[in-house]
Amino acid sequence: MPLINVIRGETIPVAPLNVRTPVVKFPIWLVVVWEAVKALAWLVTTYVRHWYATLPITAPTWLYLAHGWQWLAGLSAGFAVTATGWAFAHRPSWLRFGWWPILARARRLLYSRRWMAAMVTAKLSISYDKRTIIPEIRRVRCRAGCDEVTVRMVTGQIPDDFAKTSERLAHTFGVRQVKAIPGPTYATVVLVLMRGDSLQETIEPLPVPHRPDFTALPVGVQEDGDLYRLRLYGTQVLIVGATGSGKGSVIWSIVRALAGGVGAGLVELWGLDPKGGMEFGIGRPLFARFASRDFGEMAAMIEQAAAVAQERAARLAGHTRQHIPSPDEPLIVLVIDELANLTAYLTERQLKDRIKAALGIVLTQGRAVGVHVVAAIQDPRKEVLPARGLFPTRIGLRLSEPAEVDMVLGDGMRDRGALCDRIPQTQPGIGYVVLEGDPTPMRVRLIYCDDDAVRDMAHEYGRLRVVTSEAAGGAA
Repeated sequence: MPLINVIRGETIPVAPLNVRTPVVKFPIWLVVVWEAVKALAWLVTTYVRHWYATLPITAPTWLYLAHGWQWLAGLSAGFAVTATGWAFAHRPSWLRFGWWPILARARRLLYSRRWMAAMVTAKLSISYDKRTIIPEIRRVRCRAGCDEVTVRMVTGQIPDDFAKTSERLAHTFGVRQVKAIPGPTYATVVLVLMRGDSLQETIEPLPVPHRPDFTALPVGVQEDGDLYRLRLYGTQVLIVGATGSGKGSVIWSIVRALAGGVGAGLVELWGLDPKGGMEFGIGRPLFARFASRDFGEMAAMIEQAAAVAQERAARLAGHTRQHIPSPDEPLIVLVIDELANLTAYLTERQLKDRIKAALGIVLTQGRAVGVHVVAAIQDPRKEVLPARGLFPTRIGLRLSEPAEVDMVLGDGMRDRGALCDRIPQTQPGIGYVVLEGDPTPMRVRLIYCDDDAVRDMAHEYGRLRVVTSEAAGGAA
């Protein structure tokens, strides 16, 4: 006789055992007690976990019921007076330990209400084993103008997945912009929700440093309110922006930060203004050499800068890896407006080839020996500026097309928050820059120097020098 197995009423042949699902019956009172214990445990856990919301409700309620409204009014008045006095006495600590933590708790509740829908509609949720798994909010921190939401990603996700949906998240949470940066651990990402805009107003000229720090030149303000300090040592600077985007603001902010070094003899500015001196002419006393009309003279200046770089490199080889500026060997900075006029639009081929060759030497060999280039250009395409990759520091102002953002700042930078094509025409001087050691582009606004500010700066720090006949002709 063959073996059979009866499971849930079905007869299955050729089975070694008879298995029946066990049924355990509990009395109704035990079920009621168990459910009550679970409900009580849930209430206690919720109360403790969300103490920042439950305690401010239960404590005043108990005080009112136990001692009357007088005690409640006294406690409220005392708390208000203490908080107000703290805020006026030491606002930074009040914000850090008082206001920001309370606001962060409230914002976390707000984000949690929309979180599920935001993750699903932004396609950041994962379907696995018939379940929908979404990233989890781990922490919310509030700062001036922004919220930082630390999120634990789902297995298989990377921060770039959140960066690509940043615009959708910004509209979902009603903020100006969302930036995704890698979190403190490999499994997390930090979403920076920019609520306000600290760069709306024009930035007035900053004080001129008496002795400039070439590793941190103060040239503007970052989105977080800190000073934006540009590193000039060991780099070349390219400024890219459409017409009217504020390229002049960036150039003059750098010149202003170097003006103290010009007056002390530690810095020499060589100005090349292919537009006939319209941009740099007003600050002519600041420039040791200056050319504005003769393209042959401009080529000679760049070739001379290349010769200085090669001579210094040969002399300093084996002694040091970084040139230290001095009055005998100052830092040389070539300030070039509309570089495309020299590399792409120049009709004389022989002259153009001379400029490209000399510029390549300066860009590749000049950083360590104190010969730097600060250049501005409108069109960042390779055919316009073949040496674009030789500029380690690039500042992207308002651009015409989204594709130009990655050309200027690097692949994927627009997804990470560098919306150069979204900068309004009414906000010149605002741009994005990738800070050293931080893959997330920072929004900055450079100081604005009007004609009077440039004229006063040139009068105070400029040093009129004896120049060669060629330079004198170029300045005419």
